[in-house]
Amino acid sequence: MNNVLLKDADRRSRISSSLDMIYNRYHKPEFIHPDPLEFVIKAKPENREVAGLIASSLAVGRVNLILKAIEYVLSKLPEKLHDLADLKKEDIKSRFTGFKYRFYDSDAITDLLYGIGMCIRTYGNLEKCFIQGIKKDDINVLNGLIAFAAKIKYLGGSTVSMLPSPEKGSACKRLHLYLRWMIRKDNIDPGGWNLPSSMLIVPLDVHMNNISTMLGFTSRKPADEKTALEITDAFRVFDSEDPVRFDFSLTRLGIHPDLTYESLGEFYLDR
Repeated sequence: MNNVLLKDADRRSRISSSLDMIYNRYHKPEFIHPDPLEFVIKAKPENREVAGLIASSLAVGRVNLILKAIEYVLSKLPEKLHDLADLKKEDIKSRFTGFKYRFYDSDAITDLLYGIGMCIRTYGNLEKCFIQGIKKDDINVLNGLIAFAAKIKYLGGSTVSMLPSPEKGSACKRLHLYLRWMIRKDNIDPGGWNLPSSMLIVPLDVHMNNISTMLGFTSRKPADEKTALEITDAFRVFDSEDPVRFDFSLTRLGIHPDLTYESLGEFYLDR
């Protein structure tokens, strides 16, 4: 992280004001659509952790197609999503014959769903599975995420191609997005998991990397794990207890159909 950000109190204050203005303007439910988060919010609380993992895993490509894919997958599943634990792999696969979304086919979605179901059968729910991977002195969710993804892949009986591999240095944007939904709780993120928001890591993609570069939070080009951790540390300067608090509002710019990068022009973003 740029040490000037920490040492220059005046510059830090100006950036803080800009972040707060963007947050206050866009961290509102009316800016959620179109977003996979919609399916998590409208799910029953007991279904949210499963709906969220499915929604985040499919969050690749054009958002209108993402929403259709999520809706289709959820429509094929039991009303109580934790009942996935009772389904055989053959039963799941029969529900998704001919499924195709981007580079995912019926085998890919079957492996993911079966891994989720087996994880629930083994641990009781996904939260307990995740928490078992957290170590006593961990300051972030990385170790928990590595163990969580590995367990689902192992229990799914294959590589489970729809989950990225945190241990290989990927930013794992979709998985960190899922954790934001599950851990934070406010008028945007529904929460439900008993972990502190201070442990979250920014869900980093090229879009957030560009914004963070504009803010002076990173000079790194690749949107990888190292960059995600660096940017998260920068956000901790402005909110140590909730470093991803600004993620939703900042990523509305350029994602929401009514907002573009030019929307940043009315805010002072000191580089």
